[in-house]
Amino acid sequence: MEPLLILWFVMVGLSLLFVIYDSITNTPVSWVQSLAWVMVTLYTGPVGLVAYLLVCRNPGEGMHDAFTKAHWKQALNSEMHCVAGDATGIILAAVLLFSFGIPSGIELVLEYITGFVCGLFIFQAMMMRSMYASYGEAVKRTIFAETVSMNMVMSGMIPVMVTLMYIWPHGRDPAEPLFWFIMGLATIAGGIVAFPINSWLVRRGLKHGCMTIPSKKEMAMPMESMKHEMPKLPKERAIGWVLSTYALLFLVTYVTSLFVPLL
Repeated sequence: MEPLLILWFVMVGLSLLFVIYDSITNTPVSWVQSLAWVMVTLYTGPVGLVAYLLVCRNPGEGMHDAFTKAHWKQALNSEMHCVAGDATGIILAAVLLFSFGIPSGIELVLEYITGFVCGLFIFQAMMMRSMYASYGEAVKRTIFAETVSMNMVMSGMIPVMVTLMYIWPHGRDPAEPLFWFIMGLATIAGGIVAFPINSWLVRRGLKHGCMTIPSKKEMAMPMESMKHEMPKLPKERAIGWVLSTYALLFLVTYVTSLFVPLL
């Protein structure tokens, strides 16, 4: 197991260095988008690097907007805001709660809350801040997308986190490299499960994909010409989607509890 972990963390380090350097020097996206890719690569290593190369990295001057135009690229770029924020909150909570010896079920609830707060107030709202008159409005308008996306991320992460930490109990300790390896695998699983809902959100205009930073010429245009109003989902449908994703999350947690004790 140790050689595998060493290889994994070497790849994580190299992947992270490349994404940090390239996002700063080459790829014209907002600091929130860059931070999302950096955080995702920190957790998922080479998987995050491959995704970055496929859907976000600027292939050449003036080519970024066209390169990221395909719907699946927009959806994956959009998902990174959620995965970065949610995974960061979940991992932070797991680190802080470890020494308290809290039962897994209660810890999962606290991790969900922390992940939701981090994902909504830092990554989702900050990414959309320029679209609205205030930060508060950005939070209000992104809470639906964050909720359904977070539920899907957590649905993917829970079985991986809980099962692997049950098999390898020392993997619960943040001081152990195995903890970070497990969290990386869980983040990958969460991203895979959450991709369909993010694809739907982007297709419906309820989330933004990758927004290329405008050129100097575009920056000189009146701001009104660079903004557009995002559509709203009817309240009844929005509630239905939220309840459906919570139902799936509870189902996944219940099924996991049949194999791994949570309390």
